[in-house]
Amino acid sequence: MPVQYKDYYQTLGVTRTASADEIKKAFRKLAREFHPDVAKDKKRAEEKFKEINEAYEVLGDPEKRKKYDELGANWKSGAEFRPPPGYGNFDGQSPRGRTVTPEEFETHFGGTGFSDFFEQIFGARMRGGFGGRDNFDAPETSERGRDIEGDIMVTLEEAMRGAVRTVNVRHTIGRSVKTETHQVKIPPGVTEGQRLRIAGRGETGSGGGAAGDLFLRVRLARHPDFEVEGHNLIYEAELAPWEAVLGTNLSVPTLDGRVNIKVPPGTQGGQKLRVRGRGLPDREGGHGDLMVVTRIAVPSGISDAEKKLWEQLARESKFNPRI
Repeated sequence: MPVQYKDYYQTLGVTRTASADEIKKAFRKLAREFHPDVAKDKKRAEEKFKEINEAYEVLGDPEKRKKYDELGANWKSGAEFRPPPGYGNFDGQSPRGRTVTPEEFETHFGGTGFSDFFEQIFGARMRGGFGGRDNFDAPETSERGRDIEGDIMVTLEEAMRGAVRTVNVRHTIGRSVKTETHQVKIPPGVTEGQRLRIAGRGETGSGGGAAGDLFLRVRLARHPDFEVEGHNLIYEAELAPWEAVLGTNLSVPTLDGRVNIKVPPGTQGGQKLRVRGRGLPDREGGHGDLMVVTRIAVPSGISDAEKKLWEQLARESKFNPRI
């Protein structure tokens, strides 16, 4: 079934030749603007935030970006698009072993945070099979239905507190369409790549066999402030040179509001300052940490008076970083 083509470069406002750093900066700028926690129009911001995240999920990953670029640059955003053969993860097997085409057998998800276009190109579709029967008219035996797997975008706020999401699954076999609605519980502390299982909600079995399961693979939404490592959150904090040398008190964000931390004198660029218990929850009831990574920022322009002070410091300081 055709879907609408998504121009991810247009979504992020960058050219197709943009560097990885340019794409990352564009994402962070837009994500801060449309993050649902800060935007006035939360409903619109939520949809826009998902679009931005989907675009960065693809363009921020070198392999996904390469695969996306192979589709060509001549597609118009919103135009009807049919994926080339082999782009989906459809395995080509139907009940009772009959080979079918994606047009005959399709599964679409709603409410996962990802578009049909993303699911067609990058989403996992079907797992398992119905056995090795080669002939559609062969005697039917009891076979378990296949598992269905898709992606679900989970924000860090949902990973922190847990959530319940409504997910629609639409199965199409030939001209037959069946839509199911599921309430999916996202437990606190879910991690990237974790699979949420909904038992018995996959494809129907044949010959009285049990139905397969539905699996939703967690994709943590990118955040404008934090990177994620396990249950730890990583935040980059920029320091002025004198703050790194003399030390300072610094206000940094967390998912539960801002906290003040002490930056010790002599802090180096790339040094990690740990704020315990301010990361994501884990399965044992604890929390990861917030790791504040320092970056030394140098002013790009200075006044004449400032220049004189830097020159005076250069004359009087005995520090030599190359010794």
